[in-house]
Amino acid sequence: MTVVLAVLALLALTAAVLLAMGRVPICTCGEVKLWTNDVTSSDNSQHIADWYTPSHIIHGFLFYWFAWLILPKMAVGWRLILSIIVEASWEIVENSPMIIDRYREATIALGYTGDSVLNSIFDIVWMIVGFALAWRLPVWLTVAIALFFEVLTAVLIRDNLTLNVIMLIWPVETIKAWQTAV
Repeated sequence: MTVVLAVLALLALTAAVLLAMGRVPICTCGEVKLWTNDVTSSDNSQHIADWYTPSHIIHGFLFYWFAWLILPKMAVGWRLILSIIVEASWEIVENSPMIIDRYREATIALGYTGDSVLNSIFDIVWMIVGFALAWRLPVWLTVAIALFFEVLTAVLIRDNLTLNVIMLIWPVETIKAWQTAV
């Protein structure tokens, strides 16, 4: 029960910080959608799930494994809380003007305006799903799912977690050219 309350408190705190930063609560279109398919539309990163949802599930896999390696004796619930703190911190940083501008200049996200609060909170929820899957599934299966997600999104939207990290940290013009090719 303590872990559930901590999770809810962290989600509420993250939402409050994002709102204080001026992030919109939901899509400015006025709708809340379960899924948005077009990564180039203004709906991207505004709803419950989109093509970047698999990346957040993979975050959960990675956070589970790192916490398991670094803190093997810590209860899984507390490892989850630490993982949520990391993911929530990323959602806050990701929606700062500095990172939004970086995405616009270095990646294919030319019109990116940041996430809605709804999308950011669900990005954290998707990370929790990934963490729970990694906790319960065999390692080989979580690796297979992560690879499947990376290949799927690379093929369908020319982006994925790996490419996103590369392009954010050290942009490669060849990758950007491939991503923008139609």
